[in-house]
Amino acid sequence: MASNSLFLGVDGGGTRCRARLCDSAGHRLGEGESGPANIRLGVQDAFSSVLAATRQALEQARLTPQDLPRITACLALAGATEPVDRDAAQTHPHVFHSAIITSDAHAACIGAHRGGDGAAVIVGTGSIGWAVLRGKQYRVGGWGFELSDEGSGAWIGRELLRRVLLAHDGRAAWTTLTRATFAQFATAPAVVQFSARATSRDYAALAPAVVEQAARHDETAVALMRLAAAHIDAIAARLLGLDAPRLSLTGGLAPHMVAFLSATTRARLVPPLGDALDGALLLARATELASAA
Repeated sequence: MASNSLFLGVDGGGTRCRARLCDSAGHRLGEGESGPANIRLGVQDAFSSVLAATRQALEQARLTPQDLPRITACLALAGATEPVDRDAAQTHPHVFHSAIITSDAHAACIGAHRGGDGAAVIVGTGSIGWAVLRGKQYRVGGWGFELSDEGSGAWIGRELLRRVLLAHDGRAAWTTLTRATFAQFATAPAVVQFSARATSRDYAALAPAVVEQAARHDETAVALMRLAAAHIDAIAARLLGLDAPRLSLTGGLAPHMVAFLSATTRARLVPPLGDALDGALLLARATELASAA
């Protein structure tokens, strides 16, 4: 491994993209953050977010774009779980010395267990379970917001709007949460119009209000968090059924979800040893070592 090599880990999720730059000794040089990098929503837009976050990391490290060819990168991107999308991203032109594409879930699992065997449930804008066990990878859920991603921020946001419309119809009681949410739209047709064009990121933007009101014991908010947690429990149970020695919960909603999980799931959870950026950097370094062997 050349002493002037640089390594870049990227965690590109459905809401934001983070980048971390390290030198060959593993010292952190800089970080950056930009917009979403879900390749299912467009490879070009995702790579634009990657480059924007990378430039911030370079600037923080007092480096310039001329240093990009020194970088071995691992781009861990939402949507890269699907072969067609991953292949499109892998063949997309980039500015690095070399770059591998993997999913943000894979990198999160690698980071959570520092490259060792283990499983992770990632719950943020979307949700997915991932395990790396005995040299094999296993996936549970995360098949996209249209069909899957149960218990995620996007799922919670969509379920909230369903309950808002139920209350508007007189089929459910209003609560502080549903009244406040309805007030953002003013009319039921406006809610429907929003749903016609909303992305998973748009729905996930409604989830923080649910978390906040659940802490205040709002009936609707608590019910939604319990339903979301039940989905996360089911993902965790499947991963544990694979004999995963460690199970971690990661992602933006993870800290708020723990209290609603079953006692069985909570008893098996261990704190993650690192995050998706740590995992991406481990994968980038492993790629460099393999190419040098």
